[in-house]
Amino acid sequence: MAGRYEGKVALITGGASGLGEATARLLVAEGGKVIIADYGVERGEAVAKSLGDKAIFAQCDVTKEADVAAAVDAGIAKFGRLDSAFANAGIVGVVGPIADTPMDDFDKTMAVLIRGVFLTFKHAARGIIASGNGGCIIGTASVAGVQGGLGPHAYAMAKSGVIGLARSAASELAAFKIRANSIAPGSIPTGMTAHVIAGDPNDLKTASERIGSMSPLGRAAHANDIAETALFLFSEGGSYITGQNITVDAGLTSGAGMSASFQKTGMMVAR
Repeated sequence: MAGRYEGKVALITGGASGLGEATARLLVAEGGKVIIADYGVERGEAVAKSLGDKAIFAQCDVTKEADVAAAVDAGIAKFGRLDSAFANAGIVGVVGPIADTPMDDFDKTMAVLIRGVFLTFKHAARGIIASGNGGCIIGTASVAGVQGGLGPHAYAMAKSGVIGLARSAASELAAFKIRANSIAPGSIPTGMTAHVIAGDPNDLKTASERIGSMSPLGRAAHANDIAETALFLFSEGGSYITGQNITVDAGLTSGAGMSASFQKTGMMVAR
């Protein structure tokens, strides 16, 4: 069904690549307009240009409040309203044993993954309240924020924080008819995950094959799986959902992979 985001406007941080780009393209295809807020100018401008007059680019370092505020204001100045925001910009950040973690690197990781998300929620709420139409704000969490052992320590800590922020914000913003939720993706073949899995951010094929081989559903996720989830939450279909974390991981954190393993080895007990 076309037109699921007709006439609405969304801010997307990290909108120039990966999950953010996929979401921007889907929202525009469904009748919406987008503000692509991203640190990378060349890529951001190229994506915005490819979407024509339905998109603008705003250079944005999400750790800087002035940048996030300016991106929101630029979108409202251009399109006259703000209905949604996807706090999606992220990095892997510091990795390694907790006892050896450099605190400067920890702080830089938290600046992007926690401060950046908080600032996006803050200024998106301001913009949506001013627009007066209600709306929805989403934060990108991760399965690492749901289940231990699925991500580096600082990353997992931060992604748990995104889930907590969405729940907390939901309770306040309901008075303004603004919903707040988070999406927790499993591994998805994007440049960021390809860099971790394959050692090359451009080797999406290898990343997809490895992720698919571990998926309980037998295939790797696509960026569009997350884009469709975001669109659902932004649209009328998700209009009664707030304060929730939606995990998009082929059932990995539900134990689906373990269940399949038991079935293959004959260890599943029939009931």
